[in-house]
Amino acid sequence: MPLPQLLVGKVAAITGGLTGIGRAIALEYLRHGAKVSVSHLGGPKEDALLEALRKDVNEIEAGADKSRFITVSGDISQPETGKNFVAQTVEAFGRLDVFVSNAGVCQFADFLESVFFIPQQSTKTNRSRLEPSLLNHTISTNLSGAFFATQAAARQMALAQSPPGGSIIGISSISALVGGGQQTHYTPTKAGVLSLMQSCAVALGKYNIRCNALLPGTIRTQLNDEDMADPEKRAYMEGRIPLGRLGQPPDLAGPAVFLACEDLSNYVTGAQILVDGGLFVNLQ
Repeated sequence: MPLPQLLVGKVAAITGGLTGIGRAIALEYLRHGAKVSVSHLGGPKEDALLEALRKDVNEIEAGADKSRFITVSGDISQPETGKNFVAQTVEAFGRLDVFVSNAGVCQFADFLESVFFIPQQSTKTNRSRLEPSLLNHTISTNLSGAFFATQAAARQMALAQSPPGGSIIGISSISALVGGGQQTHYTPTKAGVLSLMQSCAVALGKYNIRCNALLPGTIRTQLNDEDMADPEKRAYMEGRIPLGRLGQPPDLAGPAVFLACEDLSNYVTGAQILVDGGLFVNLQ
């Protein structure tokens, strides 16, 4: 039996909605009756991805790509991009009820491998160098981009529509809670997203805006395809997960619907929800 539609009449905007987790959430929101906008970086390399996404949108509802779905391009690391994304969403659909800050980057790199320090002898190969440019790009995309886009969404929800209110969801990570030897530049940004949602919950509660974080575990997306292509690494990760498998992007879609639907989560704000198959609690 199909689930009832839980987001009919809602307007949702999702950054980084062209692939992976953002794409899965966008499609599930459409299935639940929402109008949806997604942001993406832009450029000809994304044409095939856009075409594939529009095809899936129209499989949910014929003509939905023209009536209930738009895409907006722009580099989320730039402060004006979030403002423009929110403005175009409101221009198309009239208001903003749900905002998902999802866009992010993740490139593994050794903490000691940098432009300033290169070991004379190393047994490892093919390691990215943790140069200032990689650190700055990761911070500006994952944290600064999330901040400015969330701020733009909050201003719309709190000050520019009646009634005010809405749901803001930050896609953080299990990496906000644990360390990663190849992720010293990445894990602090995801901890920052979690902290951002907690502080926004305090700042925006008086406007009836709920702010929560989803913390994915190891999810098979384009960001970790190369890493998880190693059979030994994949088997090791699966062995640590009580549910016995890696996550898939649709595994995040249900929790994102829950947080978007005030009938289900009207008193939930400042929360963090691990979506990791039990990985975090498996310390034995």
